[in-house]
Amino acid sequence: MSKLLFTLLPLSALLFLLTLFSFNNFRPTFFENYSNSPRKIHVYRHVQIAKSTCEGTLYPDLCVSTVAAFPELRRKTLPEIISGTINVTMKEVRASASNCSSLRRKLMKKLAPLDLQALDDCLELFSDTVGELKRILAELSAGNSPEKYYDDLQTLLSGAMTNQDTCLDGFAYSKNNTRQLIQGRLKRITKHMSNSLAMVKKLKKRSKKKPGHGEEFPEYGQMKDGYPTWLKKNDRRLLQTAANETKYDLVVAQDGSGNFTTINEALDAAPNNSDTRFVIYIKGGAYYEYIEVVRKKTMIMFLGDGIGKTLIKGNRSVVDGWTTFRSSTVAVLGNGFIAKGITFENYAGPSKHQAVALRSGADFSAFYQCSFVAYQDTLYVHSLRQFYRECDIYGTIDFIFGNAAVVFQNSNLYARRPNDNQRNIFTAQGREDPNQNTGISILNCKVAAAADLIPVLSQFRTFLGRPWKQYSRTVFMYSKMENVVDPQGWLEWNGSFALDTLYYGEYMNRGPGSNTSARVTWPGYRVINSSTEASQFTVANFIQGNQWLPATAIPFYPNLTAISAI
Repeated sequence: MSKLLFTLLPLSALLFLLTLFSFNNFRPTFFENYSNSPRKIHVYRHVQIAKSTCEGTLYPDLCVSTVAAFPELRRKTLPEIISGTINVTMKEVRASASNCSSLRRKLMKKLAPLDLQALDDCLELFSDTVGELKRILAELSAGNSPEKYYDDLQTLLSGAMTNQDTCLDGFAYSKNNTRQLIQGRLKRITKHMSNSLAMVKKLKKRSKKKPGHGEEFPEYGQMKDGYPTWLKKNDRRLLQTAANETKYDLVVAQDGSGNFTTINEALDAAPNNSDTRFVIYIKGGAYYEYIEVVRKKTMIMFLGDGIGKTLIKGNRSVVDGWTTFRSSTVAVLGNGFIAKGITFENYAGPSKHQAVALRSGADFSAFYQCSFVAYQDTLYVHSLRQFYRECDIYGTIDFIFGNAAVVFQNSNLYARRPNDNQRNIFTAQGREDPNQNTGISILNCKVAAAADLIPVLSQFRTFLGRPWKQYSRTVFMYSKMENVVDPQGWLEWNGSFALDTLYYGEYMNRGPGSNTSARVTWPGYRVINSSTEASQFTVANFIQGNQWLPATAIPFYPNLTAISAI
């Protein structure tokens, strides 16, 4: 009996066949040989182990049929079972990649350019997914105790799930049936990852809760001295030092006074897979380039001369034939990326629909004293853990969006003037599974109208967010909300979609736009009254910030106490 057959069978059919095999003296190779028990009991125990392991998953039939196919199941630990599920998932991701490549090759002359580009996006996202799944397997096989790798497992699985959804989103404007040809495989992959996330959650239950962590959202990380701890001490110094006092590895200058005249040339010259910080100083000027910091370009820092002085500009948009994913002026995927003193801009305009200034899918990425300027979909916080401090974000529709675990501190969110038939929405968060550790946390920020919106403020409604995906999660805390915010606060995406599964919260905000008396009454919306609940969304608890931010030298508040003292 092949493992593939077991994987495809529903639970009821699997139980029937296993029982039938036991009565016919058939012993599958993956059953443990109990010398003193009938083979029927072997089968029953095997399936019971699978059912117990899969308890609490959202897709239990798929989970049980997958887990029951593993040999010597009784001897396997929970991390080993999760590893087995990840291996199955990785094979299916590779099969989907092969399928997309085949479709692209066979239908190249028939498909529209947008479909071909969306397939290219999928192939890149599948490659990213395989990389993330390999990191998960490495963590699970490292022999660490569960509390040491739990946060990383949640983050990587959440990111890998997001990749599949992003692939399908690329076909949103397609006039062909290309999406239908690939979505079945992708939905199955997403279900495997969802089941793995649910099993990973059991690892946390087995471990002791770490001091200072909230019950539900320990994923972003601890804070120390105002930074997530994943920012190392040397990186903190870099961010705190003036540009003209910083030691650079390479200099980009349009006037020829540096090593290169373009950013892409400098990035190409940077080392691959580095464990140490590599600083590229970009002198003042407007750089009309499209930049992708690929995954192998790790630990890169872009250092500019300041907001409005060093600018990276582009104008790709969905209207002009780009997918949202590919429309970004700058895309960052290499882990540990830092930017300071740079303006990222997409100047396509409000009529060009989705047009991204910056997309980040880099784990432990941080942005300090930067600005992000566009209209619809300005800042794509795509996936993994991110931090933004003292930044300015300008836009109109859904202009902070994505499915990262991301914290904004001491930043300014400016709604711009949209087209006459449009409304402004600050956020559109894309959490699609209740076990994902993702969300948007906005702390001690200013929520305001940009200069072009102020004269016509009464003509446009502006909302804090709307639910892009089923389990959308966004919180505003200790922020100053000016009168740009509509009294309703939040906007539906499509009828009643996600209104009972989202998590939208407001805590101790101030200003005329913070009045919650006329807010929506959705089941998923709440005015947070508990500091314990609010603390779940701090840098310390939400993005493991104390572990990585100290190295970047970006100042940050680890918890609510520091923020409330401002």
